Amino acid sequence: MNQNEKQAYWRANTTLIRNLLIIWAIASIGLSILFVEPLNAIRFGSVPFGFWMAQQGSIYIFVILIFVYAAQMDKIDRKYLKNNETSPQPVKEDRSS
Repeated sequence: MNQNEKQAYWRANTTLIRNLLIIWAIASIGLSILFVEPLNAIRFGSVPFGFWMAQQGSIYIFVILIFVYAAQMDKIDRKYLKNNETSPQPVKEDRSS
């Protein structure tokens, strides 16, 4: 992998991490702390939605983000590392003797 490909790979990786952290921050801080009072007007089953987001919803979102990260990094790895072989090539033995 040349230097430009390495930079593009790292840029894609950090962009993905940044975007997922923004989603996580909005879910955990925004929905669970800052906007909990307005969200409590909405019922989720028998529980106010703001309370549910603070107790359970943000954890579910975090777990979903882990799977999204794994899937997206798999795509990024396949895109940028497709020409790199990680396993060594077998050595051909000379059996002419």
